[in-house]
Amino acid sequence: MAKRVKQLFLMAVMIAFCAGTVSAADDTIRVGFAAEPYPPFTVPDASGNWTGWEVEIIDAVCQEAGLNCELAPTAWDGIIPALVSKKIDLIMGSLSITEERLKTIDFTDKYYNTPAYVVGNKNMAFAATPQGLKGKVLGVQTATTHAAYAEKHYKDTKVKQYPTQDEINQDLVSGRLDATQADSLAMAEFLESEEGRACCDLKGKAISDPAILGRGIGVGLRKGNEALKEKINAAIKGIREKGIYQEITQKYFKVDVYGD
Repeated sequence: MAKRVKQLFLMAVMIAFCAGTVSAADDTIRVGFAAEPYPPFTVPDASGNWTGWEVEIIDAVCQEAGLNCELAPTAWDGIIPALVSKKIDLIMGSLSITEERLKTIDFTDKYYNTPAYVVGNKNMAFAATPQGLKGKVLGVQTATTHAAYAEKHYKDTKVKQYPTQDEINQDLVSGRLDATQADSLAMAEFLESEEGRACCDLKGKAISDPAILGRGIGVGLRKGNEALKEKINAAIKGIREKGIYQEITQKYFKVDVYGD
C-alpha cells in the first residue's frame, strides 16, 4: 500500500509540474518582427542576439505592461498569417496601421510615425513623384505599404520587389536600381553609411497617401484581444511619460520619431 501511495504522489507531482509548465508557456507573449535585419530597428549580432531601437522598445513596453515577452523573428511576408494562426501574439516590427490590415488584425495606438522617403542614384536628378520616377527602376520590399503604394502610384515605373530592404540597398549601390521607397529612418541610416553616401541621395518624401501608407506604426494583435490591447496602449503611454521612450530613441536617432 505504501508503495502504491508513493507512486500516486509522484504522479500527482509530475502532473502539477507539467501543468505549471504549460501555464508558464501560455503566459509568454511571442512578439513577432521580420527575421531579416532592418537597421537600426532590428539587427542580429554575431551571436544571433537581436538589438536595435525596436528591440529596446519591445523590452520597455513589455516590462511596463508586466508581460513575459519572447522575441519571435518571423518571415515578413508571413507575419500577419502567423499572428492570425496564433504562432505569435503580437507584431512589433514597423507595421503601419492601414485600413487594409485592419480588416484582418487589430492595432494598438502608434508607437512611432515617420514619412516615406524616396532615395536614388545621386547622378540622376528626379523628384519623388510618379512623374519624376517615370521610366526609372524602383525597388521596394515585398508585402509592405511601399509595395502597395508603388502599385497604385508608379504606373510608369518599373517596380521590382525584394524580400529585404538590405537587398534593395545593395542593388542601389551596384547600379541595378535607380531608386527605392522606404521608411525615412531606415533610409537615413543607409545614407549615412559609406556605401550610401557614395551612391545615393534623398529625392524627397513620397506624396502623402494615408489610406496606403497608414497612420503611423502600431503593435499588431489579433482581433478581440481587448485586454492585451489596453495593456500595450497603457505601456506605450507609460514609457513616454516616464522618459524611457525618449532615452532609447536618443541612442539611435537625432530626431523625434513619435511624430504628430
